[in-house]
Amino acid sequence: MDSETKEEIPVHEEFVLCGGVETQVLKCGPWTDLFNEQSVNRPKLLIVIIPGNPGFSPFYVPFAKALFSLTNRCFPVWTITHAGHALAPEDKKIVPTLKDPNAQEIKDIYGLHGQIEHKLAFLRTHVPKEVKLLLIGHSIGSYIALQILKCAPELPVIHTFLLFPTIERMSESPNGRIATPLLCWFRYVLYVTGYLILKPCPEKIKSLLIRMGLQVMNLKTEFLPMNILQPFCLVPPLATTITEATFAHVTSWPSFKQFLLPYVLQVEEGPS
Repeated sequence: MDSETKEEIPVHEEFVLCGGVETQVLKCGPWTDLFNEQSVNRPKLLIVIIPGNPGFSPFYVPFAKALFSLTNRCFPVWTITHAGHALAPEDKKIVPTLKDPNAQEIKDIYGLHGQIEHKLAFLRTHVPKEVKLLLIGHSIGSYIALQILKCAPELPVIHTFLLFPTIERMSESPNGRIATPLLCWFRYVLYVTGYLILKPCPEKIKSLLIRMGLQVMNLKTEFLPMNILQPFCLVPPLATTITEATFAHVTSWPSFKQFLLPYVLQVEEGPS
């Protein structure tokens, strides 16, 4: 798919209140509110990307656009940022969430278990029950996707893809035994140091540093992840890292396309 075609694909940025935390969601495709769509126009399938750690949705925009084109632009592709990994700009409206009567307070929402509950709350309140789900987890997002299947079997998930997942019981590995306690201590040092250095730093300088970093990494995104250098957003990724422990097999992109198409066709041809 050439760059001109990618640019024509609409991507809508939205900040929703989920689990009591403002959450960035990037929605690829013309559908932004599935509940307000008429049943005739409502897509039968929603593809949800659960990112790795740190979970910045803007990094997944090219991937989401490629998936949207792969499905002949028939199904939306949404990417949800992890709780606490992104803050809404001051001029950005935060969309309130529909109340879930079964919802419970999420404890330690920035830890791994809290991030799982955060994604469950989003799927239950932002996706109609009749819309089928196809989950794509990357790295620690693979573990979150597996836990969604385990904790919420009532969700209409037709398939889950696990991309480059982290290893099982990472904290029990030789390096993990050393790194885990260090990270527990280092997150407080990082927060204090980041606050003292980054809080007074002008936004223009932060923007310049982020652009230079993306250029060095050869990454292009239409949504500049300014939150990377926000003091508050430095700690949640570390909190998630400390509790990471997952398992799965790796699915490469060529075979991923091969496996994805049958499920898309199944939804297109099946009853609504």
